[in-house]
Amino acid sequence: MQLSEIGKMAETFWMAIPEHFPFVQLDAFVVMPNHVHGIIVIDKTDEEHSKDTKSCVSTKNQFGPQSKNLASIVRGFKIGVKKYASIHQIDFAWQSLYHDHIIRNDIAYQRIHDYILNNPKKWEEDKFHK
Repeated sequence: MQLSEIGKMAETFWMAIPEHFPFVQLDAFVVMPNHVHGIIVIDKTDEEHSKDTKSCVSTKNQFGPQSKNLASIVRGFKIGVKKYASIHQIDFAWQSLYHDHIIRNDIAYQRIHDYILNNPKKWEEDKFHK
C-alpha cells in the first residue's frame, strides 16, 4: 500500500496515541485508501480506574467519565488528522462515526488481527475500490 501524504500523517498520528493516552497500547494497524483499521488496547491500572470512578461520582455522570475512553481516543486521532489536512489544504473528510468491536477472546483477536494485516492484499476485492 503506497500511502498518500494524509495516509502517512494518519499513520504518524496513530503511532502518537500513547503519548496522549499513556494507558493505551497499540496493536495491528493499517491505513487503507478510504479507511483505517486498528486494535487499541486500553490497559488502565486499578488506581487510574478508581480516579475515573471518583471523578464520575463528583460530576454525577452515571455513564462514567467521557474522557480517557475509546471515544475520546478516536476523536483525538480524527481531529489531529483532519486539522493537518485543513492546514495543508488537503481535500479530506472522515465519516462521522466509527465502528468498534470489543475483542473478547484469543480466537477473535487472532481473526481480527489477521484481517487487519491482510486487508491491503484484498483491496482490489473491496466494494469501495475504484
